[in-house]
Amino acid sequence: MGLRHWLSFLAPAALLAQPTVAPSPETGTRRGEDAFGYNFVNSWEVGYRARRLAGQESKYRSDVNFGNGVRLLAAQAGIYSRDGRGKYFDQLLFTAQGLGNDPYQSAVLRLERNRLYRYELGWRENAYFNPGLVIGRTSQALDTRRRWQDHDLVLLPESRLRLLAGYSRNSQSGPALATFNIDGALGDEFPVFADIRRKQNEYRLGGVAELRGWRLTLMRSWENFKEDTRHSRTTPSEGGNPADRIRLLALRRDEPYHGMTRSWRLHLASGERRGYAVNGRLTYAGGERAFVADEVFTGTNRLAAERNRQVVAFGAGRRPVATGNLTLTLMPAARVTVSNHTALYHVRMEGDAALTEFNNAVRLPTFVYFQALGIRTLANMTDVNYRPSARVGLYGGYQVATRRIRSRERLEVEGFEEIVSAEQMSTIQAGLAGLRLKPAGPLTLSFTGELGRADRPLYPTSERRYEGFGGRAEYRTKTIRLAASASSRWNVNSTALSAHSSRGRSYTAEGAWTPSARLAIEAGYARVHLETVSGLAYFSAARLITGEQSIYRSNLHTGHTGLRLSLRNRLDVYLGYHRVQDAGDGRAAATQPPAGRTTGTAQAALLAAQTFPVTYQSPLGRLSLRIHDKLRWNAGYQWYGYAEAFARWQNYRAHTGYTSLSWSF
Repeated sequence: MGLRHWLSFLAPAALLAQPTVAPSPETGTRRGEDAFGYNFVNSWEVGYRARRLAGQESKYRSDVNFGNGVRLLAAQAGIYSRDGRGKYFDQLLFTAQGLGNDPYQSAVLRLERNRLYRYELGWRENAYFNPGLVIGRTSQALDTRRRWQDHDLVLLPESRLRLLAGYSRNSQSGPALATFNIDGALGDEFPVFADIRRKQNEYRLGGVAELRGWRLTLMRSWENFKEDTRHSRTTPSEGGNPADRIRLLALRRDEPYHGMTRSWRLHLASGERRGYAVNGRLTYAGGERAFVADEVFTGTNRLAAERNRQVVAFGAGRRPVATGNLTLTLMPAARVTVSNHTALYHVRMEGDAALTEFNNAVRLPTFVYFQALGIRTLANMTDVNYRPSARVGLYGGYQVATRRIRSRERLEVEGFEEIVSAEQMSTIQAGLAGLRLKPAGPLTLSFTGELGRADRPLYPTSERRYEGFGGRAEYRTKTIRLAASASSRWNVNSTALSAHSSRGRSYTAEGAWTPSARLAIEAGYARVHLETVSGLAYFSAARLITGEQSIYRSNLHTGHTGLRLSLRNRLDVYLGYHRVQDAGDGRAAATQPPAGRTTGTAQAALLAAQTFPVTYQSPLGRLSLRIHDKLRWNAGYQWYGYAEAFARWQNYRAHTGYTSLSWSF
């Protein structure tokens, strides 16, 4: 009988190749059974998932991506030492969800021996599909799988001196379709196959020391990154414009990109001591990267002349990054708290690259580039919390951040050299205030405000003259929770050639009613209004165009509701509905380009793309019926509907459902 319990625990590992969907919330009663001095607890849910789709499959796959087939919906297996003195371990826990061919899968394994070690393994996989812009008929797509795994080991987990070790891996692989341009701005574009291969490994080693209320954590890590994607095409292609004379006969491009990052992480915390608290972090990462790009293609140019071209680019770069923050908290009185936060961020990027081109066996001049960019940001913030009574709380703060940007560019061509240096300083200051009230026992009100000014913002869309205000009300009892909030934020930024302003407002309301353990109802609604206006200055057909605007309007409405009902501890039912709708500016069709517009301007395209109305909704239902003390039958249905007002090529409707059995003991 004991062997059966061990086999039932190991069985989930044999089902890693089975598809899965989201599990049911109820998996039955788990009491566990005893054997070999351990208590065994298991829970399984296996079923079948069905899908019927109408509309754009590529868009559905990029959003949902569930398919048909038998599924292992969820698994949980645990072995626990009965007396806390197991021979090899005291706890062994395995949980999994979505294992198999479903797009989203995860598993966690935890192994622990009291006072000796604690080990945890986390694994995830995501089948990522990106069809590119379907409305633009582009020849770009991505169909890859990303896998993450994390290993963490703690030795002496209950002592004041703990040793830490860890390993993480992140990989991405699969086919993709890219677009390459041939013959410059007047050329053509060609689809090229890509074999995506990316890997990242990180090794960690450190420790934690605690003494008299202080805790010090030190971690050393080594991160290795590899990008070995290859692009190739071996068959002739006419490109996106078959009417021109540009043809691609063959193309191969190798672009390996490798690097190493060595970092230190230090954390010091005092905990809450008498009258003060200290919390500080310091990190340093020294990144080094090297790359090579070797591209060879044959074909014809727009004059139908044969082209045989090879381009080789290579170089190396360094990016040391140092960050630090220190928080000092003083509590001079029981109702007063004063905090000061200081943060430093310093990044430096520098490197050189060489470009060599061979065109029909003739070598063109070699270009050598060097660029250095340094950004240092120093921020300080002081805030005060004062509570004159149990029903009133006041908050005030002031923050200032200074950023310095330095750059240096060098270009060398066959012995000729040009160096360009630049520097810019900017400062942003902001004041904050808040008020918290409890006029009645279950009711809480809060109000916040922020006012900020920057002297030299980096980008036209950066914050320069901004202000934000907000308020929230919450009513909470044992069975009822109601909440509502409203906020607004404005920003105005003007530069020499452009001007930018943004206005955003948001409103939320939510509530939940739980009269008993068998019934729960919840609902929520949110509206976000965003409007941005930006002046444009750009070159088109070798001339500067000014005086045009880019306008974007969004009126986003989101709502959800759900009902959970349990009948006589035998049948559990859940019904829900989610809806997201962007009404835009109210238009039902794209704006037609105005007549007589000057050639070379982009204003006509901007007028048609200043709002994007879209609707996404999904009703769902799920039930779970207890057949036996250890067995339940589950079923669920969910409908997905996606509709864009201006680009109906993206729309789809999908019916998904599943049925399953849950076995627990």
